[in-house]
Amino acid sequence: MKVLIVSWEYPPVVVGGLGRHVHNLAVHLAEAGNEVVVLSRQPSGTDASTHPTSDTYAEGVRVLAVAEDPPHLIFGEDMIAWTLAMGHAMVRAGLQLSEEWRPDVIHAHDWLVAHPSVALSEHLRVPLVATIHATEAGRHSGWVSGRINKQVHSVEWWLANAADALITCSASMRDEVCALFGPALSPVTVIHNGIDTATWAYQPRVAHSGPARLFYAGRLEYEKGVQDAIKALREVRKTHPGTTLTVAGSGTQLEWLMQCARESRVARAVKFAGTLDHDGLLDWLYTTDAILLPSRYEPFGIVALEAAATGAPLITSTAGGLGEAVIDGVTGRTFAPGDTAGLASCIRNALDEPELTQHMAEAARRRLTREFDWSSVSFATSEVYKTTSKRPHRTLARPTIVERPLPGR
Repeated sequence: MKVLIVSWEYPPVVVGGLGRHVHNLAVHLAEAGNEVVVLSRQPSGTDASTHPTSDTYAEGVRVLAVAEDPPHLIFGEDMIAWTLAMGHAMVRAGLQLSEEWRPDVIHAHDWLVAHPSVALSEHLRVPLVATIHATEAGRHSGWVSGRINKQVHSVEWWLANAADALITCSASMRDEVCALFGPALSPVTVIHNGIDTATWAYQPRVAHSGPARLFYAGRLEYEKGVQDAIKALREVRKTHPGTTLTVAGSGTQLEWLMQCARESRVARAVKFAGTLDHDGLLDWLYTTDAILLPSRYEPFGIVALEAAATGAPLITSTAGGLGEAVIDGVTGRTFAPGDTAGLASCIRNALDEPELTQHMAEAARRRLTREFDWSSVSFATSEVYKTTSKRPHRTLARPTIVERPLPGR
């Protein structure tokens, strides 16, 4: 099939797990014989004079990276306007592309590309498949009363209801999408994220001397629960003196998390390492006593797959897809989201039972690399493409946005 994938992330422009997901999916769809074009963008803050629109081939995939338009818009300050501007540029590039190449299906990834994806699907009269990777309501525990929250939520609702087929990365995410954006949605298919074992190669664990070393990798946002890991570290150090936590990643909550470390009196035991390159991540995954993924909200948790592939022991919350990916006591240790006492207990058990901990890590590697390989993911996705047809046009009214406060607020 001829597949047009629309994503605001694609290497070398990668913000988070979505970029890695789209890249692997595109490459494996191409390897399976599909003709794949990715419509993405140049880096934020650039313009057409320094970073013009590029049309390249990489790993069997044609990549159109669209230049930013001249208006002075900054994503962090003008998110909706910036997103609309990006969408306008993508629409122009997509229309120009259609003059010499017409897709059989368009695959949109998340709300930021809703406008160009819906516009191109309607203009070209081809089916639109949308993968909803996360929701604004989920990220904020249902709190969508803020101006930007409402805007993002309404665009997500529009994309979900305009799509001819939907994909989510976990059963819990499917339930969330249906509850938030239903009842008139197209069929929703659950297709888990995949793992590239060549990129995240396994390495046998080597015991190290000295205090325990814990590791976190991901975005520094409230819903990722790093604050819970910091609080748990304070309790763990009472029974396991010297234990440290290295936090890799960037995000809006860095200063607040540093303050959390100071208030918990573990500032010297918590190292904020910033964004690590691939080799830097591997070095930590090969040597950490456990990787902590304490998310309060997590549609899937691709870091769990990557860590498992390397042989790193997993300690995760049961939030969303993490609860489906990690089996407590079998492939790792799990705890309820926000339960810092439960997290501290998991860490202590992992450190006190190193042989069992390693046995679980091996089991996680076997299961996750077998059941979540990208060939299976791309095959399942192509089956959605083949069975999706363009629905008759529906006129959509604005959604009714139900506001509810954050628990405990």
